[in-house]
Amino acid sequence: MLADIDRLTDRAVADIHAHSGTYASGAPVTREDLWAICRDNLLRALEDFGGLEATGGDFEWAARETGRRRAEQGVPLDTVLQAYRRGGRILWQVMAEHLRVRAGRESDSRDIELDMAGGVWETIDRYSVAMADAYRLAQLELQSRQDTRRVALFEALLDGRADDPAVASAAAAALGVPACDRYVVVVAAQDPAAPPHPAPVLEAQGMWSFWRPRSGRYAGIVRLPRRDAPAGRSSAAGPGGAPDPADPATRALLAALRERTGATAGVSPEFERLSEAGRALRLAEQTLRTLPAGSGEVAVFDDRLAQVLLSARTDIAERIVTVHLGPVLATGGERAALLTTLRAWLDHGCSASRAAEQLYCHRNTVLNRIGRVAELTGRSSESGEARLGWALALRALPYAGLGTAPEPAAGEDEADGT
Repeated sequence: MLADIDRLTDRAVADIHAHSGTYASGAPVTREDLWAICRDNLLRALEDFGGLEATGGDFEWAARETGRRRAEQGVPLDTVLQAYRRGGRILWQVMAEHLRVRAGRESDSRDIELDMAGGVWETIDRYSVAMADAYRLAQLELQSRQDTRRVALFEALLDGRADDPAVASAAAAALGVPACDRYVVVVAAQDPAAPPHPAPVLEAQGMWSFWRPRSGRYAGIVRLPRRDAPAGRSSAAGPGGAPDPADPATRALLAALRERTGATAGVSPEFERLSEAGRALRLAEQTLRTLPAGSGEVAVFDDRLAQVLLSARTDIAERIVTVHLGPVLATGGERAALLTTLRAWLDHGCSASRAAEQLYCHRNTVLNRIGRVAELTGRSSESGEARLGWALALRALPYAGLGTAPEPAAGEDEADGT
């Protein structure tokens, strides 16, 4: 039978092609590839079954090589095992036919055929186990290499090395997303009370994301739903690519981060090309630095422009506070009430009535305190320039090292009327 190994291989290949569309298609396993690996497996099975020395000194080498190669080619394990069973069936048929010819009468060979069938299938089962073990090991190694490559390309994006189109294209392919789409970068503090990263939470909202720990924080690229999708049907990016708060996708992202992760996070402006992720990372990091640690607050870069500028220049922040609110800070006992009232008044469009509602006091109390601020600073509360200076100084206070800022009033994100 060893002399007829090539014809046996032809028969096995034809049978596998007849019963498997994957192998019959010739992709990814060509007929030449299948023929060569079938021959190696059949040769070693015959040598093993016949008690001969294995070619190459290892009976199961061909089985392990089959598993490794098919895993790398992406052929499903069930399909490979089916091919093994088909090959084992052909091997048994050929051995039975050979035995009948030698016995001369079919009836005389039946008992031997039954014994031989048990031995053949025991051998095929052993080879199948070796093949499947090698397949799974190769699959794990392949997944590890793919994960390593994916992480390396993700880091290249965040490091700003994707200006090279080849890097951007490779990163998009490795991450499984388009090179151009709706993206933001999110940087979240590693809060022990929050999940390690928000990927599962965002996935539940229909948003793809990829995250990695980076400098004591988690950095992630988030793909927002397209505007023609239900989550973003009526959305549009704001000026300069800023996420539009009215965009359902943006609202869903911010709500998920705030309410379902508890993480303190900064969000970059929206961008279209993955190659822009490096710049977006820097903006998201700058946003995060303006938020109180452990606060669970989430902010978009464009909503924190003044704070970003001030946090980067503490000397300028200190000077702004000194020039516009220095006398107020020096009042001692009045200070907290004056700063809190001024913040509420500005945040509510300079309306004493609305500020009073929030502060649970009479509007005249608000007017008196604003008048006191004007008196101390030597500026008119009717002056737009004075209002701008006070608003900027309140935002600069946390970065000036001169004292604690007042508690933010409700509606902080509303226009402050300055």
